[in-house]
Amino acid sequence: MRALGAADVERLKAAAMPKLKPDTQRARRENILDAALRCFARGGFHATTMQDICKEAAVSPGAVYVYFASKEDLIAGLCERDRAEFAERFSLVSSAPDFLDALRQIGEHYFVDESPDRQRFVIEMGIEATRNPRISEIFMTVDQFCFDSFKALFQRLKDEGRIAPAIGVETLAKAFNVIGDGMFWRRAIEPGFNARAVLPVLVELVGSLLNPVELPPRAGLALRDVKKEAGI
Repeated sequence: MRALGAADVERLKAAAMPKLKPDTQRARRENILDAALRCFARGGFHATTMQDICKEAAVSPGAVYVYFASKEDLIAGLCERDRAEFAERFSLVSSAPDFLDALRQIGEHYFVDESPDRQRFVIEMGIEATRNPRISEIFMTVDQFCFDSFKALFQRLKDEGRIAPAIGVETLAKAFNVIGDGMFWRRAIEPGFNARAVLPVLVELVGSLLNPVELPPRAGLALRDVKKEAGI
């Protein structure tokens, strides 16, 4: 299949542009993204063609090009979807009274419950980012967002006196990234990897790095009251 030019894409988009309800459009877009993720996880970025994705999604090329003009656009869509989902899940971690249990729950989702296809996709995009500037820009934006989220959380916990790490917050967040990357890699390459058995050990390791501080009864409430009175 020859590469499509801009004029070809516009003709396909026009031909496949029926009037659809917003919910139908969202469902169709999600179906295409899901198909693209499976294709990229299975065959890699370079080997996967737009035709492969059309076939996997059971839609015409025109239907794909309505939403995504290229494989890079599909990667951007997948990464943005991941970023938005992470932000939603992380908001629960950030507000949880037991932050270690909340970290365990988010770890269970990403390292145990999710399909290995997602881990393979993330690994594939990370490698592709080292040689493709456009993919690097997309991938590293999400990676930086995750890092900044954990860094801000750890800094807040430290400022509130809830953790007393022996290392700097930035180094702590980097170490957390490395642990997460290792879990993604191991699950992607080892079919029988038992992430559920390993996760409690990693949570304990993270706990030792964070070094939670036991606050006296109502200390947390008193701290919030002081900050409220100070307008913080």
